[in-house]
Parts: sequence; C-alpha cells; structure tokens
Amino acid sequence: MREQHNGQVITVTTPDLFNNHHLYFFPLLFIEQLDQIIIHQQVELLEALLGTETCSKYEIKNHLGQRVYFAVEENICFDRNFCSPIRSFTIRIADNTGREVITVNRPLRCNSCWFPCFLQELEVQSPPGTIAGYVVQNWDPFLPKFTIQNESKEDVLKIIGPYATCGCFEDVDFEVKALNEMTTIGKISKYWSGFVNNVFTNTANFGIQVPVDLDVRIKAVMIGACFLIDLMFFENSLDGL
Repeated sequence: MREQHNGQVITVTTPDLFNNHHLYFFPLLFIEQLDQIIIHQQVELLEALLGTETCSKYEIKNHLGQRVYFAVEENICFDRNFCSPIRSFTIRIADNTGREVITVNRPLRCNSCWFPCFLQELEVQSPPGTIAGYVVQNWDPFLPKFTIQNESKEDVLKIIGPYATCGCFEDVDFEVKALNEMTTIGKISKYWSGFVNNVFTNTANFGIQVPVDLDVRIKAVMIGACFLIDLMFFENSLDGL
C-alpha cells in the first residue's frame, strides 16, 4: 500500500491475514465462544433396514441448532460389523466449506475393565497433524472414568459416568469434573432419542456443556470424548433404552 508523507510517496507493508503462511490456521473459531455443543448422528437407511453397521456421520451444531461442523467416520467393514464397540476408527471433522479442521484417531483396544493394560485412548488433532489432546480411560471396576489431557499429555479434566449407562427412557449424563473429582464444571449428555431410534438404529444425540472460556483445544478433545463414549456404552442398539 502506498501513502504520502511530507510530500513523499512511501510504501507501507501490511500483513495479509488470509495468505500469510506464518499465521496459525485457526480451525476452531466456530466453537471458541460456545458453552454448549450438540452432536447429532445421522440416520443411515441401510443400518435401519438391515441392521448392518455403516460408517457413522455426525452433524456438530451450536446451541441454536446451526451446523458448524460435519464429521465422517472412516474404518473397514470388518471392524464395524465384528469389532463394533471396540473398533478402531478415524473421524474427520470438516467445516461448512469442506475443510478438515479436526481429526480423531482411536486404535483397536480391549473394552473390558478386567484388562486394565489395554484401556481406551483416543487422540484428537486440530488442525490435522497437530495434537490438541487425548482422552484416556481410567481403570475403575464400577464407574466409567476418563481423563482429558492436553497436547503434552498433562491431565486437565476428568469425566465420570454413572454406574448404569442404560438410561431407560431418559438422558444419561457423564459429569465433567476438575482433577480433584469434586468440582463439576460441565457434562456430556446422551439424549434419549425415542424407542424406535434406539431399537432399530444406533443413532445418538449428545450434548456437551462446558465453561465458555475453556481452552478451545480442550473443547475439541471433548468432542472426541463424545465419540468414544458413544461407541463404548451406546453402540449396541438396545443400549439407551
């Protein structure tokens, strides 16, 4: 840009906010100011008619019901239908322009409390290729417990579920707590979606409630925690009744 100063024309360099590759690409803008995130799994016709597991697809919405992201699960057919609750997967989350902003990776691991050496762990990247944090299952013989970690694997939050996750005709809440497990700061809720949906499909509706000023990268990790909780506790079609 050229400006005049004391009769002389000088060139002023201004940063290009869109093309400057030195600026960090910020993929989580749409959830930064949210204290509630809704995750809605889309109904797959083939799954409803034949009972065959298909790759899950999700809409991630704000508190007004407006879609901010779209998520698609990637894995192989064998894993989906024979290793369903413990299957490995990659979930790619894109914004409304189709640009991938979050990647969620889950390895194949045992889902039994009697094998604490192979507890669940899930990795969240945002932007793809950059670690945002982890969801790590904690061993407990009675309650579902998880730790939310940052990119350095430092503990940040705890998630503690109820003793019974069947949720007969009601919502199921997993409390988000401080590390002392005494202070509740939010929750992840599996919403009751009706008898027909729960019996004939595995579709799930989740809500995340967290402080609005929570680190936005940890909010992304909480989205990953929803996917892990869904597969571990609500994947079977009769769960959630």
